[in-house]
Amino acid sequence: MPQEPLKHVIEAQQLTVDLMEEEIFPLADRMKDVVEIGGSHVLSGKRMVALFYEPSTRTRASFEIAMNMLGGTVVFSTENAREFSSAAKGETLRDTILVLNRYHPHVIVIRHHVTDSVKTVSEISSVPIINAGDGRGQHPTQALLDLYTIKKRFGNVNGLTVAMVGDLKNGRTIRSLSYLLAKYTGVKICFVAPNSLRVGDDIKDYLTRHKVSWQELYDLREVAHNMDVVYMTRTQKERGSVIDPNDKGFFIVDSLVLGLMKRESIIMHPLPRNDEISLEVDSDPRAVYLTEQVSAGLYTRMALLFMVIRPNP
Repeated sequence: MPQEPLKHVIEAQQLTVDLMEEEIFPLADRMKDVVEIGGSHVLSGKRMVALFYEPSTRTRASFEIAMNMLGGTVVFSTENAREFSSAAKGETLRDTILVLNRYHPHVIVIRHHVTDSVKTVSEISSVPIINAGDGRGQHPTQALLDLYTIKKRFGNVNGLTVAMVGDLKNGRTIRSLSYLLAKYTGVKICFVAPNSLRVGDDIKDYLTRHKVSWQELYDLREVAHNMDVVYMTRTQKERGSVIDPNDKGFFIVDSLVLGLMKRESIIMHPLPRNDEISLEVDSDPRAVYLTEQVSAGLYTRMALLFMVIRPNP
């Protein structure tokens, strides 16, 4: 059945398995080819606004490079919109989006510090909006590139076991990835976190309703040998998260954990990392967070930009 065209990309729940498997992922494969030949002009004449109210390296860079790779133009971009836009004068995000709509961009990419803010303004925007992370809420494009990375490594998502480790209370990437994994069959999720930073009940309830097997543990070493994917996260210090130094050893990947893991498993991280993955792990073939996962971000975001802008035939 044909999928409805994407208007906005706001939350992981809107992405169906058919949409991902039949449209987004194959298009991302094609975008890899586009990158290898040096780019395309398919979005020539199209304009992107990148509005980031929180710091970003990978998300902002990959979106801007993606737009340029497709021949489009980034007409306005700000790294810290809270300080270097009219938000510093008290302007609301709603008013900013209404104004930007009048300048006729073809897509607006937003990262905002308030949960659900991007979803709210998408409802009044005539221009397609892509959520590049909203507070403690979601980061759907990160989850999409994560799933694409997993699919390319394993060939299938069904039946995989995934450990999500670290600050699961405030990490928006694990929220979005949990929603996407719940769309597949036979997936098992193990949440490994300090008691104070456990995943929210809303996520656990969602997984239960969708018949996804999950469990909570305190020590990654207890389950590392059974996991296909170990998805690490950093402590969200900017949101008040703290891990007791005496507890950190339970939530890191080092040579000991590597020795416990399966040879065909992978280690992922949305980055930036702090000390939750030892540097010695980087050279292990199971580590994809500085290689395949990063490249996947460019390919999937190129695919999304193409899909929401929909160039005229």
